[in-house]
Amino acid sequence: MKVKIVNRSKYHLPSYSTDGSAGMDLRANIENDIALNPMERSLIPTGLYLEIPTGYEAQVRPRSGLAIKSGITVLNSPGTIDADYRGEVKVILVNFSDVPFVISDGDRIAQLVFSSHETVSWLEEVILKGTRRGDGGFGSSGNN
Repeated sequence: MKVKIVNRSKYHLPSYSTDGSAGMDLRANIENDIALNPMERSLIPTGLYLEIPTGYEAQVRPRSGLAIKSGITVLNSPGTIDADYRGEVKVILVNFSDVPFVISDGDRIAQLVFSSHETVSWLEEVILKGTRRGDGGFGSSGNN
């Protein structure tokens, strides 16, 4: 799949780190450091603009290293970038740790993963076909 991109950042285009990588790192494209205090969130620009083909989305996901080492994650994970969005890709980061965290220009802040999706049309019914689980909610399918 080919995706058109405009790069207004100071950095190379996102790329896969290894042959088996699903995501590409997104970098902060900021003028000044951003100090994220505990339980604070901030919208971090990347300087990237995408033209995603119809039938696909780009998902903004956390970086596992930032999450485990520093308590930093993507707040609306995964964040969806729709095919018809043409604005700058920005990442909502939140600090779930108990100490401030500083984001600097060029820091790898999230991953970008592309995925296809279906578009559905509704078939409205009065009643749905029954199943063994029925309307059992969270945790109702057992412990195994």
